[in-house]
Amino acid sequence: MSMNEFNAPAGALLIDKPAGPTSHDIVHTVRQCYRIKKVGHCGTLDPAATGLLILLLGKATKLSEKMMSDDKVYVGSIKLGETTNTFDAEGEIDETKPVPDLTLEALQETATAFLGDQMQLPPMVSAIKIEGTPLYKLARKGIEIERRKRFIHLYKFIISEYEPPHAWFKVACTKGTYVRTLAHDLGQALDCGAHLAGLRRTVSGQFKVNTATRLEDLTTLSPNDLIKRIVPMHRLSSTAEL
Repeated sequence: MSMNEFNAPAGALLIDKPAGPTSHDIVHTVRQCYRIKKVGHCGTLDPAATGLLILLLGKATKLSEKMMSDDKVYVGSIKLGETTNTFDAEGEIDETKPVPDLTLEALQETATAFLGDQMQLPPMVSAIKIEGTPLYKLARKGIEIERRKRFIHLYKFIISEYEPPHAWFKVACTKGTYVRTLAHDLGQALDCGAHLAGLRRTVSGQFKVNTATRLEDLTTLSPNDLIKRIVPMHRLSSTAEL
């Protein structure tokens, strides 16, 4: 759908992001499809990740920093026995090790040790900028630089299922948590290595993915139907249980 002019009300648009496009791609799609000038997002998802992406429209873009600070919930899977240079399935395998004979209970015990306050080292393949250059651009050139650890907090780290070598999990965490790094660190704690095999964001602040609009559906909505899906600004301040 393409329109010459559309004055969308200020607020949030909840998108269920598919695997493939970047978060910026989706912002661009909404700008172009509905001719909305001011569109931003709060909380990047990697291209391979799916789930809740919150877009802010109009004056609501001023709330971006505040909403990015909201807690998040993710579900996904971890593959044990393989580490990659990106800590996820998009990277190249750089080490393989045999996976020990683990039970679900033993995996959960190791995961539980990660709960609470901690300092986490961001991966090189990330959007963090050093002197204006994203780290992932340096990583593509084979450059690795020193990064500062970031304070994070894990509320939950639940291993829900285990079929060797894959473990399925749920994580509730503060902003800035790299689940890829968590998967890598879990593998190191198990002494077999691991990487993130799949990731889906289900909650951000008060919002849940089951109320979001699929990207493929978004592009077919009429202006009136789109307006019905915009969360007004006065609802963008409360939080939800994790």
